[in-house]
Amino acid sequence: MPKISNKGRQMPESPIRKLVPYSEIAKKKGNKVYHLNIGQPDIKTPEVAMNAVKNIDLTILEYSHSAGNESYRKKLSAYYINQDISVNIEDIIITTGGSEALMFAMGSTMDQGDEIIIPEPFYANYNGFSTASGVTVVPVISTIETGFALPAVEDFEKLITPKTKAILICNPGNPTGYLYSKEEIMKLAALVKKHDLFLISDEVYREFTYDGDVHYSVMNVPGLEEHAIMIDSVSKRYSMCGARIGCIVSKNKEVMSTAMKFAQARLSPPTIEQIASEAALDTPQSYFDEVISEYRERRDTLIEELNKIEGVIVSKPKGAFYCIAQLPVDNADAFAQWLLESYDLDGETVMVAPAAGFYSTPGMGLNQVRIAYVLKKADLISAVRILKAAIPVYNASLTKA
Repeated sequence: MPKISNKGRQMPESPIRKLVPYSEIAKKKGNKVYHLNIGQPDIKTPEVAMNAVKNIDLTILEYSHSAGNESYRKKLSAYYINQDISVNIEDIIITTGGSEALMFAMGSTMDQGDEIIIPEPFYANYNGFSTASGVTVVPVISTIETGFALPAVEDFEKLITPKTKAILICNPGNPTGYLYSKEEIMKLAALVKKHDLFLISDEVYREFTYDGDVHYSVMNVPGLEEHAIMIDSVSKRYSMCGARIGCIVSKNKEVMSTAMKFAQARLSPPTIEQIASEAALDTPQSYFDEVISEYRERRDTLIEELNKIEGVIVSKPKGAFYCIAQLPVDNADAFAQWLLESYDLDGETVMVAPAAGFYSTPGMGLNQVRIAYVLKKADLISAVRILKAAIPVYNASLTKA
């Protein structure tokens, strides 16, 4: 039998999706499953985007430009300028989701065996993108005790080698919900300039900030034009995860001309979804005001309820819609599977994402889970009530075993 590639063997499973078969079994038993495991918002997609799709008048579904529709890029440039990010259409390439944008960024800046430094825990698919690109992830650990703040610059600096090509951050962060301050971004900017590295910033949760905190983009840093690469997406901003439209943005012309070759190789981003994404840029501010208010209330509800569970440690997220919670269990992976396979409370159970999959350092995050607060407040309260009841039962089952 022909053998699959070593790269394929090394591709990590998604900690977010690998428990899906167990949730399906739980549902077949008749149990209700509260999905805290995945960042799929239940917020309605803006009407302007949906109407644009409903009202499409096309006779041929053609390829778009490899860089994306010019009309969309022009409108997107205006959106960024409104965010105090001064970019032109030639600084933007539309991609099939933020995932492809990150693949283009890695492919354009790194070779086989090069290294990328990432504060962990980090979005689990960064491991997959790096493996697919032949790039080695070098983690720098942030801790729950600091709320997952940026590690000291010295911690980054001692990891830099001749193979280091970039530092990658997610701001606001998935899975931590941490929002890097302007001061932290400026420290990273100084570091990448000192060592001639790229600073890649995944900013898909830009709008999701709370308590008066303000997002500061790497594209805002003066003098960082040749180093900064921004990754973006419509998935969370407009609750359009299924559209699979993102973009790579940089003022470094060599980076963009190289990324364009990758864009041409995959032909073009989806046509209909670009139409929807372009229309979504007309979403009124009132939509975002309501969404942010709703997520703030969900966050506060979740943190309040988690703090009622003895032994749980959780930091209050500043942005996005995730948090990392440390549970009083020995192995969150086993606990998450047990919740779906062997436990229910009045016919209900919970699905969480074990956090070990968001680290690349072995042994880290074993008793942590990522929780996405994308459910209604009443559902979040019910889900945490189930967790509170389940933890002692799970620990008791281990003692008996």
